[in-house]
This record gives sequence, structure tokens and C-alpha cells, in this order.
Amino acid sequence: MKIVIVEDEFPILQLIKKHLKDILVGQITQIHEFSSLDAAQQYLKINLVDLLLLDLNLNGKNGFDLLTHLVAESFHTIVISAYQERAIEAFEYGVLDFVPKPFNRDRLQKAFDRLQLAQANHLKFLAIKHSGRIRLVPIEEVMYVQGAGNYSEVFLKNGEKVLHDKALDKLHHLLPPSFERIHKSYLAQMNEAKDICIYQGSKYELVLTDGTSLPIGRTRYKYLKEKWV
Repeated sequence: MKIVIVEDEFPILQLIKKHLKDILVGQITQIHEFSSLDAAQQYLKINLVDLLLLDLNLNGKNGFDLLTHLVAESFHTIVISAYQERAIEAFEYGVLDFVPKPFNRDRLQKAFDRLQLAQANHLKFLAIKHSGRIRLVPIEEVMYVQGAGNYSEVFLKNGEKVLHDKALDKLHHLLPPSFERIHKSYLAQMNEAKDICIYQGSKYELVLTDGTSLPIGRTRYKYLKEKWV
């Protein structure tokens, strides 16, 4: 796991690193540290990472400036900040967790449990890069998502299709539990599910409320039937 820590208080930075190494034994391949938003942003633009640990106040600058520019990138974010009143705002940008300062090892452990389980129940918007800007798409407008290699195609209720920078696995971690992996290439909003069709040859399809039919993987059919039908 490649991790970037953005924190301008050296004692807190050292504490975060100590806890990380205790919690993620054998999982860390790289840790890069930055005390300024500009340096972190430049690094993240040209390097692939798995996780960003972000403070919201760095030498008087707002950490959300970094989050706003990079929220659609293919890594997860955990905010570590004393500004607890901004937690809801952070979740709306799709962060996995908000760890308030002061924190201890147990609280960081919970954050990394969320990383493993990736149950982002608070996500209200899906952040999508478009023409150099960030577009926030309400989650309730998303019907389904189709994998497209290192990217994903997001299909909206209005018939629009938009490209997301995160791969399907990453988006599955971010989206609420109502989005199920019905096939290796599809995530479906089960609140929009209308019917499951069964065909000869053990072929299955999920029909959505707008009439769209999506393939269901053979290994997923039994699970979906037990959970949703």
C-alpha cells in the first residue's frame, strides 16, 4: 500500500506513522510525507497512491483545496483534523473517514477497518472530473456503473453517461451498500431494481426501473436472490 500523509505538525506526523506501521503490518510499501498542500498536490498529480491521510489546516491553508482538486483521483482519503464541524462536508466529498484530533491508535484502527470494509454510508455526491473541473453528481441520480479498465462509466437517471477516474473496485468501496456488484463489470443501484430474469443456460439479468437490463454473474445470482428477493 502506497500512502501519502499531509500534516504540518511533526509530532502528529510521527504519531500517525507509528500507528500506521503497527496497524498495517506488512501492508505498507511506501509512505510519503508533505507539510504543504502545494507539494502534496504536485506529487499526487503524477504518482499513483492508494491512500491519502489529510489534515485540513496546513500553515493556514485549507486542506479542502487539495481535496477539491483531487477528489476524483484513484485513491481513498481519510481526513485527520481538529475541525470536527467539517466532518459532514468531508464525507460529502467521498472521504472514507474523518478522524478527529486528538486521536489514539484505536481510533485510527477503526479508520483502517473502514478502509478494508470500505463502507462509505455517508456519501451524498460522486465527484467526477469534467473539462478540468469537479462535478458533484448526487448519488440518488446514479442507476448503475460499468467498469471500463482503469476507469468506470457512470449511468444516470436522465440517460447521461459520464466517465469516472476510479476503477470499478474503487467505486464499489466508496458507494453506499445499496450498490451491489452484480457482475465483474457492473455495479447496480438495487433501490432501482425491478426484476430478475432467468434464461436458459443459467443466464440471469437484472432489470432496472427504467427498463435497462444488466447481466448478473452466475456466482452472484444466489447471493442477490437471498439478499434482495
